[in-house]
Amino acid sequence: MATTQSCEVLAAESKEKGLDKDVDSKRGGFLFRAIQRHYSTKARLKSPEQISRERDLIPKVLPYNRYQALPSAVLIQFCCGSLYAWSVFNKPIDTLLSTNNMAPITFYIAVGNFGFSAAVMGPWLERRGPMVACLLGTFLFFLGNLVTALALFVQQIWLVFIGYGIISGFGLGLCYISPVSALQKWFPDKRGLASGFAVCGFGAGSIVIAKVQIPLIEAVGLPLTFVVLGSIYLVLMTLCALVLRTPPPNFTVNEPPASTIPNQATETKVELGNGSGDPIVSSTPQFTLIEALTSNDFRFMYLMFLANALFGLVLISRLSNMIVDIFQQTPDAAATVVAINGAFNLGGRLCFSIVSDYIGRKNCYVIMLTSQLIILATFSVIITSKTYWAFLMTMWILTACYGAGFGVIPAFLTDKFGPMNIGACHGVILTAWSFAGVVGGLIFSAVFKKSSDGLPASDPHPYIVNVWWILGVVVLGWIALMFVKPTKRDRWLTEKPIMLFTTILSAVGLSKRSQNFSLRT
Repeated sequence: MATTQSCEVLAAESKEKGLDKDVDSKRGGFLFRAIQRHYSTKARLKSPEQISRERDLIPKVLPYNRYQALPSAVLIQFCCGSLYAWSVFNKPIDTLLSTNNMAPITFYIAVGNFGFSAAVMGPWLERRGPMVACLLGTFLFFLGNLVTALALFVQQIWLVFIGYGIISGFGLGLCYISPVSALQKWFPDKRGLASGFAVCGFGAGSIVIAKVQIPLIEAVGLPLTFVVLGSIYLVLMTLCALVLRTPPPNFTVNEPPASTIPNQATETKVELGNGSGDPIVSSTPQFTLIEALTSNDFRFMYLMFLANALFGLVLISRLSNMIVDIFQQTPDAAATVVAINGAFNLGGRLCFSIVSDYIGRKNCYVIMLTSQLIILATFSVIITSKTYWAFLMTMWILTACYGAGFGVIPAFLTDKFGPMNIGACHGVILTAWSFAGVVGGLIFSAVFKKSSDGLPASDPHPYIVNVWWILGVVVLGWIALMFVKPTKRDRWLTEKPIMLFTTILSAVGLSKRSQNFSLRT
């Protein structure tokens, strides 16, 4: 009798945990079980030997410090930022291969594989660690550059798509999320700062590398340019990847370890001042990866992130054309504006992420999306009247908000779903950026082409038509943001003015009562 009851209990537990093969088969069979297993496996615990090895950056010479990971993350992202400089290669590749506007397709393929790689490899990264993941991504990035060089040598555009679009794009996605995952675990007390440093190098790389490519093409030729740059990326990213690692078990900041049991993962709690003298203990809710990815908060954050990235991706990519065609500026002036634009992208990533440690992640996104709504609503007036200074101001604010979205999102995800899920959650949410870049870019191009028939290049009508559908998407993203549950820091910022207003009213009421009492006496 007891045996029968035990079997029934085990069967019930197995069914509840999703281990019943018949149930899984009905839900999708082998493919469903494989996906579920991939996104359900928890991070592997470290052995005592591994913990001992990772205490030193250089054995018996240099102890490891969490701040050593910051410059490594910046350099890795700096190399990854070369993706944004791809447009420099468009004309040389089309000229060499005698193709008509085919080279830009490579960028869209790379963007798509970037997000795909981050989404698929995120759980694997958490199991194997950021060092192994970044080394694999670095090798794929290098291999993709070599294949691209071969494609240009044999003059085959389809091989360029495979080399840089597929192979390098896949490697870049893995390299992008590796330092982000590591820093979010090392800096539970400064997640915004860590997030900003983890992604700010991406903006810097796009500025610097774009200036290097043309002189290098003139010096060694187009195919060898990819060999040279790929080799430099390989050396820099490999050295930096060796610095990446995750904290030891029971890692805490400003607090003694919660447990002395070795090799046991515990949740980090950090004391944060709220400005009133009372400490706020910030503890991240415990979610499994499946629970995080299927939660309503994640769905709303996905829409929010997509809306924040869309305008920047599809419109800023044509910034130089707009300056030359509509505002009648010189190409040199347009190049200068684009360079300054890159600086705002970099500054937005770093500044907003640091500020988010004080005012909250959701509040930062409220500022970003509200700013974009105002810019989109007034864009037609600015561009029709050809008010150049207002156009530049709005484009730079827009770019700062676009970059800030990437700087704040890792810390936001960590606050909501925990540091153990950041690699996979960040990877999946980056597919929103890929979707905005590929699908949004195709829609923008189709609408632009249809609405520009018979119009001169100086006519802003095609841009104005596109802005209205983008405005609709950003409105949906703003509404989705409102449904994301705020964190303690988000609530504190909104509660503080209310508390101050209440205090003032109470003081006024108290003083009136005192006056009335004195009059009566």
